[in-house]
Amino acid sequence: MVSDITRRGLEFIAELDRIGGITRNWISIREEDTDPRYGSIPWDRPLDRYIRKGLIVLDKPPGPTSHEVVAWIKKLFNIEKAGHGGTLESSPR
Repeated sequence: MVSDITRRGLEFIAELDRIGGITRNWISIREEDTDPRYGSIPWDRPLDRYIRKGLIVLDKPPGPTSHEVVAWIKKLFNIEKAGHGGTLESSPR
């Protein structure tokens, strides 16, 4: 018998496949539950966990520096630590 968390996890993977246009059959060798202390299904993950421990993908507009945008994010989400992983500036054509 498939547990609820296993079923929901497989549904999540199937949805990612559907979005990505991938068709494949999954073979389950063994049914095991994951201890909720070590993670959760992304659909069930609380928004504050994404904000506190997640990644924000941001298309920075021209003008403000990356450091300014980081400062805005920290203030907006009331967090102490934030940073950026680099900047890819495009030159005007």
